[in-house]
Amino acid sequence: MSIGEQFWSDEDSDGDSDGEDFFYGAQGHYTTDLSRHPQLDIDVGAVRDIYSESAVSVREYETIDDVDIELHINVSFLDEEVASAWKVTRTEPIILRLRFSLSQYLDGPEPTVEVFQPTCKDCFCLGVQLKRILTTFISNQWKHLSNEFLNAQQRKRHSWFKAGGTIKKFRAGLSIFSPITKSTVHITTRQLIQLFFSSQALIHCKSIPTLEYGFLVQVMKYSEQRIPTLNDYCVVCDEQHVFQNGSMLKPAVCTRELCVFSFNTLGVMSGAAEDVATGAEVVDLLVAMCRAALESARKSIIFDPYPSVVDPHDPKSLAFNPKKRSYERLQRALDSITSIREITQGPYVEIKKQMDKLDSLAHPLLQWIISSNRSHIVKLPSSRQLKFMHTSHQFLLLSSPPAKEARFRTARKLHGSTFAFHGSHIENWHSILRNGLVNASYTKLQLHGAAYGKGIYLSPISSISFGYSGKFLEKNKQKHLPSSIVCIAAKCVIFLLQCRPTQSRFLQSRNLNCVALCEVITSKDLQKHGNIWVCPISDHVCTRFFFVYEDGQVGDANINTQDVRIQKEILRVIGVQST
Repeated sequence: MSIGEQFWSDEDSDGDSDGEDFFYGAQGHYTTDLSRHPQLDIDVGAVRDIYSESAVSVREYETIDDVDIELHINVSFLDEEVASAWKVTRTEPIILRLRFSLSQYLDGPEPTVEVFQPTCKDCFCLGVQLKRILTTFISNQWKHLSNEFLNAQQRKRHSWFKAGGTIKKFRAGLSIFSPITKSTVHITTRQLIQLFFSSQALIHCKSIPTLEYGFLVQVMKYSEQRIPTLNDYCVVCDEQHVFQNGSMLKPAVCTRELCVFSFNTLGVMSGAAEDVATGAEVVDLLVAMCRAALESARKSIIFDPYPSVVDPHDPKSLAFNPKKRSYERLQRALDSITSIREITQGPYVEIKKQMDKLDSLAHPLLQWIISSNRSHIVKLPSSRQLKFMHTSHQFLLLSSPPAKEARFRTARKLHGSTFAFHGSHIENWHSILRNGLVNASYTKLQLHGAAYGKGIYLSPISSISFGYSGKFLEKNKQKHLPSSIVCIAAKCVIFLLQCRPTQSRFLQSRNLNCVALCEVITSKDLQKHGNIWVCPISDHVCTRFFFVYEDGQVGDANINTQDVRIQKEILRVIGVQST
């Protein structure tokens, strides 16, 4: 059943029917004797004319002067990866439930707001953030609203705007954020993506839509503007993030101190920025990455971001403050974090008590490590792992924000894409998961040199990328060996280190090698120097998988992503993930 054909019954809406309320759907007929303000009919009709008959549902109550208006926001434009990371079901609308006075409508009390999806009413984190945004928006608008004012605005409409009349001219005047409706079926998917995720969308997502088409249409349009860019705004203050390299995939709390205090001490919007780790193995990996960055000689450069953690003994101050860094104190707290293997063996409350006994900052730091990760990283079950990688530590890794993912998909349609490995020492991944994979050539972040120019370095051959991921290369860098010689030497060492990988769920060693499998656009900008590729356009590289090896165990060093069998296996796993 398509979204346009769905009809949400009373039971589907809130599950607590009392037998006294009812919906009217496409027909729009009332059977109650309570007085109903005519402006309500006008606004509901406008939603149906502009969107569809099923875009709005109305529930009246026979004994009280209340009416629930449910606006159905179509979110099928979201990419599968984005929807999965945000825990949104693309095949059903997001419901905005507004409760008005039936007889007074805009002259009555300010409406309450609920946001949910029919199959995801609990723990709908995106809904928590969107509810806060809409509540603020409606409250600000309500100060200037009245039925008479709105009626005056609507009288300004052109005479051709009538129900059943010529509507195409009106629709042509809508902003670029109009939904996929019966009037836009001629627009291609590519055009819609470009419209939704263009730079214009971020600039104008907070603009106030016109009121001349009704208050309900205004709320619909504002919601559509905000949804694609929720990850760009702090869930507490609703201001743009100030991350060094722009937005990331997951919604999060910004680094402003007031927001950090509100989130940590008052629990403000705690339901909107959920722990993004989906399993103990992921937490284990995040802690290992943090430790590697903190123990690095380059920590002043690569340990970014530095934690912002409220002091549990003094809620008015920060125990860990990016403006007053103390790596020694941070190291003590990190050393006190109880192993995730032990956490899984007992009640979390008891484990937290044990951590607090060791160090009062251990648990707050662990919470920060988990919640500050803005990438979507999930441990792959054995049935979905790439067998040729010969490690049980395999993860789905998506870090690109919707705008970058959309630009990537547009470029892929024009130029095609392939897969290649990107190797980087584990100490760098603490930052990569929070800031994204960036072009570090000729910057303070560069570690291995840029023999083939500026860009993100990749290779279709696993052994070459593994050479950039371990401590072997770091030792050789001190001898100032050319990067090409280092790669060849690393390749030889990797062959000697091959052995059967561990099957443990958790990481047993601190000597870890990490490599990402990325999808890269095969345009003329991709520079190929044998098996060393350089992509100067960061938007043309998106991470897809992440592999971890222990104690030099790197599996098969001859993996070539250009092998037809390898490509089929990758596409098979990706196909499973996107269903």
